[in-house]
Amino acid sequence: MVVREAPPSRGLLLRVLPSSLYAGRARFLLERSALVYSRYWVVFASGALEPLFYLLAFQVGFGKLVGEVAGPGGQLMSYVAFVAPGLLAASAMNGAVFDSTYNVFFRFRYAKLYDAMLATPIGPLDIALGEIGFAVVRGALYSTAFVAVMGAMGLLTSPWAVLLLPAAVLVSFAFAAVGMGCATFLRSTSQFDYIQLVLMPMFLFSTTFYPLGVYPEALQWVVSCLPLYHGIELMRSLATGFFDWSILGHLAYLLVMAAVGLVLAARRLHKLLLS
Repeated sequence: MVVREAPPSRGLLLRVLPSSLYAGRARFLLERSALVYSRYWVVFASGALEPLFYLLAFQVGFGKLVGEVAGPGGQLMSYVAFVAPGLLAASAMNGAVFDSTYNVFFRFRYAKLYDAMLATPIGPLDIALGEIGFAVVRGALYSTAFVAVMGAMGLLTSPWAVLLLPAAVLVSFAFAAVGMGCATFLRSTSQFDYIQLVLMPMFLFSTTFYPLGVYPEALQWVVSCLPLYHGIELMRSLATGFFDWSILGHLAYLLVMAAVGLVLAARRLHKLLLS
């Protein structure tokens, strides 16, 4: 009697998506990135320092000049405790965006790395998931260092603060996915100025340093549409332990942003490299 081996089981995503788009090999992209950056660990360390310097400056300097401010639900809190979750969200955003735009652009336009990958049994969605996944890892590492400093400074007072890192991963995922999708539209390094033109105002005005109520009502609607605003408000709610129905809106916004960015990145790679 001849016993035939059963074919390897395939996940639902593999059964639904065509093999030309997704082959289930995104983990190899993560492994490659980890091996490359194992020699450049200083890059990770330097990227985590900027938001930490901000936090220390507010703790020992500017924060002493500002009294208590109204946090989520109107509860009063120290200015440093108010700013810290915003800087944490910004740290997760910056780490993810840097890796998913600058590095992806170089690999795509100059190194032609993705052309070589698509000549193997790897699909565009594998590349998108692998590159976005490592950008999320980078954002999570930045966030871990930041949360550790927040804890050392006594700014983690709510038991819900244990969810700050998962929230930072979600923020990183959302920005990394959209960042990679946008990177496929860039044609020269000079166009990275457009990315900074978006990131810097969003960092300054997305309630990172002051509450939404300081804006005129018309501008409040504009600010509330910014993706970083939703990440900051989610972080601030977890840091203080105050929850209302708006937290579901923040989660939904970031999840939709991540899904749209992932689909955009995969479709752009498929169109530019396989069409």
